[in-house]
Amino acid sequence: MAGNTPKSYRNQVMYSVFVRNHSAEGTFEGVVRDLDRIRDLGVDVIWLLPIHPIGEKCRKGTLGSPYAIRDYRAVNPEYGTMADFKHLVEEIHRRGMKCIIDVVYNHTSPDSWLAEHHPEWFYHKADGSFGNRVGDWSDVIDLDYGQPGLWEYQVETLCQWAAIVDGFRCDVAPLVPLPFWLRARQEVEKVRPGCLWLSESIEPNFVVASRANGLAGLSDSEIFQAFDVSYEYDIFDWFRGYLTGACPLSRYAEAINQQEAIYPDNYVKLRYLENHDNPRARFVIPGETELINWTAFQYFQKGMTLLYAGQEKGATHRPSLFDPDPVIWENGLDLQGLMQKLGAMKKNPLFTDSTYEVSARPNDILYAAHRKGQRQMVGIFSMQAKKALLPVSVPDGYYENVIDGTRVEVYAGKLPCDGMPIIFEAPCMEGSFRPL
Repeated sequence: MAGNTPKSYRNQVMYSVFVRNHSAEGTFEGVVRDLDRIRDLGVDVIWLLPIHPIGEKCRKGTLGSPYAIRDYRAVNPEYGTMADFKHLVEEIHRRGMKCIIDVVYNHTSPDSWLAEHHPEWFYHKADGSFGNRVGDWSDVIDLDYGQPGLWEYQVETLCQWAAIVDGFRCDVAPLVPLPFWLRARQEVEKVRPGCLWLSESIEPNFVVASRANGLAGLSDSEIFQAFDVSYEYDIFDWFRGYLTGACPLSRYAEAINQQEAIYPDNYVKLRYLENHDNPRARFVIPGETELINWTAFQYFQKGMTLLYAGQEKGATHRPSLFDPDPVIWENGLDLQGLMQKLGAMKKNPLFTDSTYEVSARPNDILYAAHRKGQRQMVGIFSMQAKKALLPVSVPDGYYENVIDGTRVEVYAGKLPCDGMPIIFEAPCMEGSFRPL
């Protein structure tokens, strides 16, 4: 873990925006008009998917992927001017939020500025042509970090953007050498002290496959040396496995608990139900009560919460990365009120620094607890909206459910669950931490 990563990142909510699809016109100004609503959700950080010009050569779809970048030091003219971008960042700051931008340093578009001016900084196939080492990424060519000149250019570029924004989300960061990220963090800190570094870490099988092919394939333990926050792809397969019936809920709980033991004390995981690379939460969790439980659990988890624009309105369609495809904001389900309450709950100091554990109970219920000293935050989440009478490690008495303000009673060490999530603060019991 980066030594100066603050645990307070665990109290924050991040909101992911794809400028092209966020509004009908797909511009920076379209995002500005939505900032008050985003702020009122309890958002602390806005992450903008890549804002740079998109390559035309080998383009996928009609507009191309924002991850096929043509020029790292410019903004996409379809979104607006550099002045428009700076205005957006200023408006984000004026509302008390931070802004981070996507950094895509493993590859560029085939017709990028770098490919034209510094072809020697790229990976080349046996015949001398440009290439990439991930087969389905046909619209990009890979950079070669064995070239010192590339390091200088990339770090200089980060420092230029750090004069404007508050941090970076780094695309497939494990495919770029760790020494580069360590140096980049050190240099950027001089420009933007406290810069936020988020790594899109990769699935365990991707790490293994990358190493087998002779590529960098950084594990989370390596990534956490340079980054503040890491994706939770290390356990995401167990989440999807439970939803598809491939594994029991208990296996997912075990994977979460393992994180508490194998990562540094100040580790911060990015907790999400969906992102721009995966299906919408409402698509894979169609039941409204079940989705409410999963959403509450997402916020309850130890780490930073991620919302992908449209999630708060129960969007079922994931916008395309390659074509015009605006977010459908009217979906018959509005989770904004719930998220506002959960965002306020997230500020509780018990979520900042705690011992955290999750256990699976009968009837597909997750029972979780954050404990610190003599206090604990308890969460009960019915993932199949089932009712149950649960044994809990809480003194008998009445407690307030922070989600809706209702009163819940613990009697004889048990608490009734009606299928909706329950979160409350309580004294700790004597004895072992483990809630089972």
